[in-house]
Amino acid sequence: MTGEKDKDGQRQAAGGEGARQERLKLKLRENLKRRKSQAKERARTADAPSGSHQASPDGEVGKRGT
Repeated sequence: MTGEKDKDGQRQAAGGEGARQERLKLKLRENLKRRKSQAKERARTADAPSGSHQASPDGEVGKRGT
């Protein structure tokens, strides 16, 4: 009987490990999608024209040369 319980315990541990791997895969995929989305947003805002407003060397935003 003890041997059977050990086998069942190992199966449960293996099943738990499989579920853990599945959760990790999903989290990794979500993280990748989020990071790709953030990168696209950054690229889009970097390419957008800023108009007549430019960042000053002091880090202040406003019209330069006025």
